[in-house]
Amino acid sequence: MAAEIHVPELGESVADATVGRWLKQEGEAVTSGEALVELETDKINFEVEAEQEGVLESISKSEGETVNVGEVIGTIGEGNGTASEEPEAEEEQPEPEAEAGDEASNGHREMEDGVGRASPSVRKLAQEYEVDLAEVSGSGSGGRITRDDVERLIRDQSRTAPEKTEEPERDGKAKTQPAPAASEDGRANLEERVRVSRRRQTIAQRLVESQQTAAMLTTFNEVDMTAVRELRKRRKESFQERTGARLGFMSFFTKAAIGALKAFPKVNAELQGSELVLKKYYDIGVAVSTAEGLVVPVIRDADHKNFAEIEQGIADLATKAREGKLTLDDLRGGTFTITNGGIFGSLVSTPILTMPQVAILGMHKIQERPMVVDGEIVVRPMMYLALSYDHRVIDGAEAVSFLVRIKELIEAPESLLLEG
Repeated sequence: MAAEIHVPELGESVADATVGRWLKQEGEAVTSGEALVELETDKINFEVEAEQEGVLESISKSEGETVNVGEVIGTIGEGNGTASEEPEAEEEQPEPEAEAGDEASNGHREMEDGVGRASPSVRKLAQEYEVDLAEVSGSGSGGRITRDDVERLIRDQSRTAPEKTEEPERDGKAKTQPAPAASEDGRANLEERVRVSRRRQTIAQRLVESQQTAAMLTTFNEVDMTAVRELRKRRKESFQERTGARLGFMSFFTKAAIGALKAFPKVNAELQGSELVLKKYYDIGVAVSTAEGLVVPVIRDADHKNFAEIEQGIADLATKAREGKLTLDDLRGGTFTITNGGIFGSLVSTPILTMPQVAILGMHKIQERPMVVDGEIVVRPMMYLALSYDHRVIDGAEAVSFLVRIKELIEAPESLLLEG
């Protein structure tokens, strides 16, 4: 009896997902615990595993479809997925001719035209782009036609397709088909259509919602990184030998942010209707760039962690993010966010709020600039800081003072031991 494959519980506040890609095709053998399909949510991607061994009997939800928790997306049947399961004929019989439109009683016709070697999602893709599956060489096990096989043929055909096609009509005259508007300048074969991931769509939606909901402003300041640089230079080797963690800039800014948040509680708050929720815990989100966009994993109770624990926590979360292994718990909550555009060379920017948080700190590239210190012009490593904030909650004077406090703590890093 076939066992149904269900969409598992997706975590708090996540009700549906998008089918990213099937890792197994219909007819393939599967083992218990083996990954079958990758699902995309607005927070993470994760794999659904087989609960028993057998054969992937059917796929009922194709790539790109939206599915809900508990919904059936396929079935697993008994067997080993090999050709040896086909029953032997008792005696050799002549092969019957297939009627027009017949599905072929022995499956030979399906194998010849490629239909029997492709999953429903692959057949759907081929139909959309008018690809004849009989012309596709399958690279999957047993000659199965994969999505990559079809997409490769689509790209090849787009490069060799003529700009105009002529279709003969019954009266003997040729009917000229107008070329699509996108190909009038001959650039159609230079375009590529890529499906936007569920996560990327959600990121875009939430960024727009953030700008439409909050009265967002940004204030700027600059910080002299001389003291932190010298401290890191003196201590980074012994720090790594002693703790196993690399001493970076993020731990200094995390500690400085916590000190400033304690001094200005409204910056660590959330607006809920007519009430302002002041949070006396400090879960600091750290923005991490991945191939599918920015994610913000959270360092929990950062005020109770030392420099090494913060650095190691950030490193672990960044690795999980880039390997696609973040859990929903890694992304849940967060009271304040830090983003560092400086690692990409950004000199200044206006970061967008991570709702429902009311502020976000933007770090930037360290650049040596001439500064006047004690009446003399000296070269100092300077960094621009940006604080974007929700003006519904935070006044301008409070935002400026918050940023000044961070500047003071960074320029006197020994004070961070007291603030921590």
